[in-house]
Amino acid sequence: MREDVISLLNAFGVTGAEADPLIDFVLDSVVERVKNETNLNTIPEGLKKLAVEMVLGQYLSLKKNLGQLEGFDLEAAVKQIQEGDTNTVFAIGEGNTTPEQRLDTLINYLINGRNREFIRYRRVVW
Repeated sequence: MREDVISLLNAFGVTGAEADPLIDFVLDSVVERVKNETNLNTIPEGLKKLAVEMVLGQYLSLKKNLGQLEGFDLEAAVKQIQEGDTNTVFAIGEGNTTPEQRLDTLINYLINGRNREFIRYRRVVW
């Protein structure tokens, strides 16, 4: 999954993450979260892409909060994402939200936007 996270970060314009130990910390954290949400010992194949998005979101959030987010184009941040029938609107040229607000919206979606998908894989524990 680490390679997928690095590839996605590169696609988002964030460079230098390959050598960042924070990636491994966030990856371990997300893996534990997914396992806790599903009550499983491993991440199901159907949740691996969701986990990659969650790692990306948490990594971007930590880097932003630490003031270390470099190389990320805030002008291309997503303004709106609709889950049903997939509707994505990019906030380029929008004057009603700041680039930081658009980044926060993107990060929130990456971390929490697909949480309902855990339901399919949840196992009941007594």
